Amino acid sequence: MTPPPALKDTNLFKPIKVGSIELQNRLVFAPTTRFRNTNEFVATNLMKKHYEDRAENNGGLLITEATFVSPQAGLYPNCPMIHTDEQIQAWKQIVDAVHAKGTSFAMQLWHLGRAANAKTLKEHGVPYLAPSAEYYDEDTKKVAVEAGNELRAFTLEEVKQIIEDFKQGAINAVKVAGFDFVEIHAAHMYTLSQFIDIASNHRTDEYGGSIENRTKLTLEVVDALIDAVGAEKVGIRISPYAEFQGGSGANSRLMHPIAQYAYLYSELERRGREGKRLAYVHSVEARMALGDVLAPEYSVDWVKQIWKGVLIRAGGYLHLDGYTNLINDVNDDDRTLIAVSRYYTSNPDLVYRLKEGLELTKYDRNTLYGGGNYGYNTFGKFGEDAKAQDSVEAKLQALALA
Repeated sequence: MTPPPALKDTNLFKPIKVGSIELQNRLVFAPTTRFRNTNEFVATNLMKKHYEDRAENNGGLLITEATFVSPQAGLYPNCPMIHTDEQIQAWKQIVDAVHAKGTSFAMQLWHLGRAANAKTLKEHGVPYLAPSAEYYDEDTKKVAVEAGNELRAFTLEEVKQIIEDFKQGAINAVKVAGFDFVEIHAAHMYTLSQFIDIASNHRTDEYGGSIENRTKLTLEVVDALIDAVGAEKVGIRISPYAEFQGGSGANSRLMHPIAQYAYLYSELERRGREGKRLAYVHSVEARMALGDVLAPEYSVDWVKQIWKGVLIRAGGYLHLDGYTNLINDVNDDDRTLIAVSRYYTSNPDLVYRLKEGLELTKYDRNTLYGGGNYGYNTFGKFGEDAKAQDSVEAKLQALALA
């Protein structure tokens, strides 16, 4: 295998201003769900160590794993939330640790819709809701029926509550916990992209039908967060080609992704030109599908023709020898950042390794969504042996209130 190239002379290691923050490089830790929170959705000591290690000698941007804005946002076991005082203060300790290393930090705000687990929702007294009462597969329907928590459509009042929950989540993250940015999760067929996607939204009210109506909720969330914390503190993640969890994808017979999402990007750009430019737009490539590299026509290059602000691009950038796609995309202009996730889990010093052209440690897919320290804080820096491994059943200890 050819040794990896050193990227220190590429745009990846040039500083860039994002919102009001000056980043020292253009490498981003993409949101990476790892299920290391407590049963009460509180961030843990394991998480503090994980983010702190990846902030050391970095100077770029880390984005948290997707974080619920409220209990009504949908629940997965051992995922984070930023709703109660305990949850907010635990995150604040992690923010302070990351900032102490000189690295910036964003929180991704999450709302699940039909992607939620109906059984877990039932256990917490939360209804199972979506834009339309249509399951994305038979397995989720089976879980919902057996739990006695069958899917139904959001009422208009509940749609408005989504906006309020995102707004409060942003306030909790930026104004209390101290995050530099919040990132709206409008990707991968969670609630907001379920509203956008014609495959999952069959509403006949003001939030269904036309592209404008299906995109309305996402833009209302954007506007609410701009008002709450300022446009320079807000980003958004979009995955035009996602087929995950029932998304239309590139081969949809209903609507091509460019037709479906160009309106959203153009509305974000219009806000930018009116003095409300978001800190960044985070677009997911469609290069990786079950391990296969897709054809170039599925690139999100077209987004740059619409959105003229800072663009984060994510999707399979470290999976090919020579990092060709990464180098081409980051050097193509002076406003692109590159986000990676899986190799950031197994290389806490990823910034240094990419800069100097050092070999990367392969991640262990089997431990990505486990519990405890194993496969989480057990990877060492370049030249170090693996660190001590706790069992998968290691206790997840909540960060104490300050």
